[in-house]
Amino acid sequence: MEQQLGRILIIDDNEDLLFAAKMLLKKHAKEVHIEKDPRRIPFLINTQNFDVILLDMNFREDTTSGKEGFFWLSQIKEIDPQAVVILITAFGDVEMAVQALKEGATDFILKPWQNEKLVATLSAAIKLKESYAQVDKLSKKQKTLQGDLKKNFTEIIGQSSSMKNIFSIIDKVAQTDANVLILGENGTGKELIARAIHERSLRSEEIFVGVDMGSITETLFESELFGHKRGSFTDAKEDRAGRFEVADQGSLFLDEIGNLSMPLQSKLLTVLQKREVTRIGTNQSIPVDIRLICATNMPIHDMVAENTFRQDLLYRINTVEIYLPPLRERQDDIPQLANHYLKQYAQKYRKNFQGILPAAMELLQRYPWPGNIRELQHAIERAIIMADGNELDSRDFFFLSAKPSSEKVQASSTLNLDDMERNTIQRAIDKNGGNISKAAKELGLTRASLYRRLEKYGL
Repeated sequence: MEQQLGRILIIDDNEDLLFAAKMLLKKHAKEVHIEKDPRRIPFLINTQNFDVILLDMNFREDTTSGKEGFFWLSQIKEIDPQAVVILITAFGDVEMAVQALKEGATDFILKPWQNEKLVATLSAAIKLKESYAQVDKLSKKQKTLQGDLKKNFTEIIGQSSSMKNIFSIIDKVAQTDANVLILGENGTGKELIARAIHERSLRSEEIFVGVDMGSITETLFESELFGHKRGSFTDAKEDRAGRFEVADQGSLFLDEIGNLSMPLQSKLLTVLQKREVTRIGTNQSIPVDIRLICATNMPIHDMVAENTFRQDLLYRINTVEIYLPPLRERQDDIPQLANHYLKQYAQKYRKNFQGILPAAMELLQRYPWPGNIRELQHAIERAIIMADGNELDSRDFFFLSAKPSSEKVQASSTLNLDDMERNTIQRAIDKNGGNISKAAKELGLTRASLYRRLEKYGL
């Protein structure tokens, strides 16, 4: 017979009733747990997952009022607000039934019950539990998707031989569930590659969840990735699903995985091996089905040799490895990328640009781009904001050609305040790879104030 009722917990102080119920329901349910002492309810619910809970309304200490039943109902709902609880009693009090439903019970049955009626009631309760779980899962995914929509992602751009090779690898690996490790410097577009793999995969209709491992502190690691139960620590004001749980059935992207300490690597490896997570504050394991994609800008193979990254974790995450070359190694892609960002920012700032002049494009292709595509993007944005004409020329990228060598910049000997300010601004921009927002923050200025100074000094 099909086991359609899942995992059931029955709490009643009548051992004969417990035995009879177990004998009946074990034919229909995956598991049937019985308990005669209601004081064990918190322990049972905190350590195991039950699809339906059958709870007696009256125990020996209180045989008719139902007060004990209401008390334990409230305890169950406090621990698990989505618990499906069916109350059972020998007294058909309509008012008690209505009150039980108001306080969170799913249904109410009388004993002695009819076997067919009990099975039918449990079957309906299981369907309700499944709908709760589906709504909860969709809600979590919706929150994550709304956060992702705020990010500005563009399609991968590139026609160089190295990028064509990467596109070929993506097409091959995407159709599998193989774990992927993407290697490359900061700003090369590793997350775009991860998203491209997801969008071409069999999980494309499911969620893509990205996590910046470099920004997660040691104390928040387990909470962020595995979730927590309300009250499990000071700031845990509500139950929260971790990123693994939210990404169930979809793809999970762990960026900057090389930044993890050895203890956190061990915790991550355990979850990847078991394919299940346990929220902080519980002992319940939750199975997860994800496609794992990781990325790092660190020399992870060297780190294994230096014993700063676990070799067994590396084996687990890099079934397929993709190396994303820096922009200086794919200069053929620079014109296409530059024109893409020209169009994007011209539209954003409502300016009419005809294009980029050859001398300027030559400068862009000659420049080493230590900040990679991200730096090119900021350079085009800045040039469009500051340019006077409708075409970008080499003068609009003066801040690139004027960048000092890698040698340490010597302090200016002048005491002229304007010269000192100009040099300080130039050094801040150089230090931050042309990123205006970061330079402004370091200088203690707003972006608008920094742009005014850039225009003042012709930078």
